[in-house]
Amino acid sequence: MSVCSALLNRHLAVRCRAWWGVPRPLVHIRSASVAEPGTQRSDEESLWEAGGYLPFSGAKIGSFFQEQPVLKNPFLEDALLRGYLRRHLPEEAVSSDLCAFGERVANEVDGWGRECEVTPPRLVHFDPWGRRVDHIVTSQAWKRMKDLSAEEGLVAIGYERLYEEWSRVYQMSKLYIFSPSSGLYTCPLAMTDGAAKVIQSTGDSWPVEEAYSRLTTRQPQRFWTSGQWMTERQGGSDVASGTETLAVSQTDGSYKLHGFKWFTSATDADMTLTLARIQDRTGATTPGSRGLSLFYAEVCRGEDGRLKGIEVQRLKDKLGTRQMPTAELLLDGLPAHKLSEEGRGVASIANMLTVTRIHNSVSAAAAMRRVVQLARDYATRRTAFGKLLKEHPLHMQTLARMEVETRGAFLLVMDVCRLLGREESKMASSLDTHLLRLLTPVVKLYTGKQAVAVVSEGLESFGGQGYIEDTGLPAMLRDAQVLSIWEGTTNVLSLDVLRCVARSSGMVLHAYFSHIKSLLSGASGVSSLAPAITAVDAALSELKDFVQVAATTEPGYLELAARDLAYSLARIYTGALLIDHACWTGASPSDTYAALRWCEKDLCPVVTKQRRGCYDPNSPPLDAALVYDQPIQD
Repeated sequence: MSVCSALLNRHLAVRCRAWWGVPRPLVHIRSASVAEPGTQRSDEESLWEAGGYLPFSGAKIGSFFQEQPVLKNPFLEDALLRGYLRRHLPEEAVSSDLCAFGERVANEVDGWGRECEVTPPRLVHFDPWGRRVDHIVTSQAWKRMKDLSAEEGLVAIGYERLYEEWSRVYQMSKLYIFSPSSGLYTCPLAMTDGAAKVIQSTGDSWPVEEAYSRLTTRQPQRFWTSGQWMTERQGGSDVASGTETLAVSQTDGSYKLHGFKWFTSATDADMTLTLARIQDRTGATTPGSRGLSLFYAEVCRGEDGRLKGIEVQRLKDKLGTRQMPTAELLLDGLPAHKLSEEGRGVASIANMLTVTRIHNSVSAAAAMRRVVQLARDYATRRTAFGKLLKEHPLHMQTLARMEVETRGAFLLVMDVCRLLGREESKMASSLDTHLLRLLTPVVKLYTGKQAVAVVSEGLESFGGQGYIEDTGLPAMLRDAQVLSIWEGTTNVLSLDVLRCVARSSGMVLHAYFSHIKSLLSGASGVSSLAPAITAVDAALSELKDFVQVAATTEPGYLELAARDLAYSLARIYTGALLIDHACWTGASPSDTYAALRWCEKDLCPVVTKQRRGCYDPNSPPLDAALVYDQPIQD
């Protein structure tokens, strides 16, 4: 055998072992068969090329390809979800439904969600002959999401109430599985659920009886989604001073709306609820929240194909949530019906805000769970520095911290869902009612912040691939950012917590302290949880002392502390829930460890910062001077 033949056979043997049975990607790159001017190909290169095994020649791009993370059944992959339902809702029909739905999400729906992302909605203002049509064109996947939502009862479950007080937990568990793969379709579902709640609470008589039926049906051909058109040019949360839309009374008792809606999510909805000011016979309106009424309007087209009383000005170009159409709308005589009593519009949407804020929190916890699941799977596939990521202690410590945050968020969200279910089933005690009022803004603001942090950390766990758009991973972070903004920013909701305390004369805090004490008492005999119980109990005492002191100070003191107070309420309550879950008979060692790890953090940051003088009355002018780089006034 010649030297050349021996050399070729040796390389062939090595390459066959590596490449046997591996498909070779067809990637077109510049041919490597042409030598650069002034160079000479070696005998070995020529032999490799002759055999077709030169590693990076021609259309070959090397033999190694990083495995992508695999999305498995999100129900079966979530031990905490399954454990929580075994404890509180041990119904075979529920677990079977969620398991089957999880399989569908992993194998079918997730692909639709990706299609929604890469095929965002677009606005067609005019037809080919110049007629104004204002068509919002969405992907086929977005339309399939609507049918799926009806078929799976993603709104209907909450109103069928087959499981009484636990029906909301069942519904939100299903949305929790669906949300990260939904292509943001959970946003129109949140508004649909909120609209159904408002109609139910105001009385589902004509003309909204049919609408309520359509919002809560399981029949795809009848199912409607609802918009929520509240935001105008002057701002979002401050609807009292920011709403300029006028309602002009008609002879038949209906109204026509005239105004400009600056931010309307899921603009392709079938109906909407919106606020407007009723004009009297002289054209005058009442300012402030007392002048606002709630209206119901259907989104439909006339015989000429144009939207009735609506012009779509443009679609919003957003950081995330690109899958969903969000538009600026001119209301120019939109036919509408008054749904609330005159001047009671803001009060009438309170129920809707409760529901949509809970939906927001479910999406936040779901985003955290999804990125943890993918990162966990990737750690079993990715090798770095000679071993799998899961074999690197620091990497696993990081994932464990993400897991603890995700578990805490899940239990906090589900407890608020439980409270909502008890209220709707007329089983709520006064303690339950007070807790629901207090915890709704708390869970929304806290989980929104958690989601951004955890998803961002999750992207890091994929290295550079976490920053590459076509992996689908960056969209998770962009979409998470809306969760701390929509339905009230962190500061707005922190102030809402203060209003809640004031309006209840402190009763919401009394319910809060009582319930946590009850949860800790139930775990007192579990020695393995003793450090966590001690930490929560101490933080609770500190918080109670802070509240008593703050009650005697100027109002500005509590306003400065509002954000840290809300965080403290969230962390202490979550710690108690983790302890409670860890001491039930079906709990796992991981449940105990998660409770211990959560309670290692600063559970009461409002007291920590109080000791540092963060709420000193002199702080606001100093903060302003720092922000605007101005001289500090003596």
